[in-house]
Amino acid sequence: MTIRKGKFLLSVVLLLLVTVAGCKKYPDGPLVSLRSKKERVANNWKVGQAFENGNDVTSDYTKYELDLTKGGEASLSAIYVVLGATFEFVTSGNWTLVSDNEKLYFDFDNNDGDATYSILKLEEDDMWLKKDGDSVELHLVTR
Repeated sequence: MTIRKGKFLLSVVLLLLVTVAGCKKYPDGPLVSLRSKKERVANNWKVGQAFENGNDVTSDYTKYELDLTKGGEASLSAIYVVLGATFEFVTSGNWTLVSDNEKLYFDFDNNDGDATYSILKLEEDDMWLKKDGDSVELHLVTR
């Protein structure tokens, strides 16, 4: 390979890396994925970590299971601890990617569960969501 061809190839590779890095959809990743956003959202999730105002509140989510299908169906089963009181919450409904696939909207049968979340990270087995208008951030992992 001549030096000229090597420089050209290096220039093309650098240009591609800069272009791909500029196209990162979510603040915490991934940079590139071969699976569609919808395929990555569709999974059986549980809370790995939860934060509120930057404080770790994972222990408040003793049970939080969110099942999302590729067809857009959703089911949520959760046990919450609020001010020392335990509440159980079970509902089903639908999910949709909105705002140019940067947000996830849930429309549950029990309207108390309806919410829009900004997607911070979306990988095959890791999804980070921040509830719009709230300080709750959920780091979900597959179960």
